[in-house]
Amino acid sequence: MEQATNPTIAIIGSGKMGEIITYRLLETKFTTASNIITTDHDENRLKLIEDKFGVQTSTDNTIAVEKADIVILCIKPQNTSSVLSACSEAFHPDKICVSIMAGVTTEILERYLPDNTPVIRTMPNTCGRIGKGMTVLTKGSKATDEHLAKITAIFNSLGETEFLDEKHFDAVTALSASGPAFVYLFIEAIADGGLKCGLPRDVAIRMAAQLCQGAAAMVSETGQHPALLKDEVTTPAGCTIDGLLEMEAGGIRVTLIKAVAEAARRAKELGQ
Repeated sequence: MEQATNPTIAIIGSGKMGEIITYRLLETKFTTASNIITTDHDENRLKLIEDKFGVQTSTDNTIAVEKADIVILCIKPQNTSSVLSACSEAFHPDKICVSIMAGVTTEILERYLPDNTPVIRTMPNTCGRIGKGMTVLTKGSKATDEHLAKITAIFNSLGETEFLDEKHFDAVTALSASGPAFVYLFIEAIADGGLKCGLPRDVAIRMAAQLCQGAAAMVSETGQHPALLKDEVTTPAGCTIDGLLEMEAGGIRVTLIKAVAEAARRAKELGQ
């Protein structure tokens, strides 16, 4: 595949994730503003993006695709048909089509594109804004390992990357992409617990955020199962076991499992 060393990247849709990808590509110096073109139907939104990042902008997706070597679809799943039907002819085998859309499979995307157009499906999350994201990638039937490597390099600018079979993507969407919202709710709730016990709100939130960061690092860096690390904190007849008992009585474990399962069900539904 012939492609420029510093490819032109079209970001179709300048919502939250489109903006995060733009920001990180520039922040990490992966590319320059002159090599990014973003699109949106809202001219005011494009003006904001242009003023903020200095990138090219357009309300015409076809023009953006024609200019690009790599096209990243940051649109809502329900807009797949309308967007790709309008600009599909601008794709060809030398352009890589990348999707961050929940539920939309590589097979579905390939139906809209010319034969042999390589498709890479990804699922990033919003923690990529600070370089702490997780992106899972998989490749379509026409994509090669070389295509996958090029797109992995882009998403490395957002944080960690992982490769999985596409059959796992609904679960990935639920756990990794929706997951930050679940954790934010936990941080808010546990900080409110500190507030109830007399801590100032700003102190409680800072402590809750730090304990989540520290606990997550313990899991990642020690490689130990969370249950073993939990046991290290839980002493006989201590205060931690009483707190854990209340959490279990409230059904927190079942609730979190069901939250991920329900989000996965909805992710699958979005692609249908």
